[in-house]
Amino acid sequence: MKAFFLNRRASSRMALVLLAFCSVAVARDLDQDEALHLRQQGVILPLGQLLQQALDRYPGARLLEAELEEKHNVYVYEVELLTAEGVVRELDLDATTGDLLKDKED
Repeated sequence: MKAFFLNRRASSRMALVLLAFCSVAVARDLDQDEALHLRQQGVILPLGQLLQQALDRYPGARLLEAELEEKHNVYVYEVELLTAEGVVRELDLDATTGDLLKDKED
């Protein structure tokens, strides 16, 4: 019985490790060379255009961070803003279409 319990705990740990690995593996940060290449090919929209879209949602907000990621084969600009009220917002914008995918308080 003790061996069964230990094997079950080891299996549970392995499942958690695999889940964590898979979660990390589905999102990949793209470097500036990749982003430039995708922009030149017309695959993604200019960052400036989508930043303006994000800032227009929150007048008076300031940009904290922006990065391009690939999530589930979709290019996503992840933008963090500090609103005029002092709230940090995280927005995900589809880099190909400009569609808002997520807007949440961070």
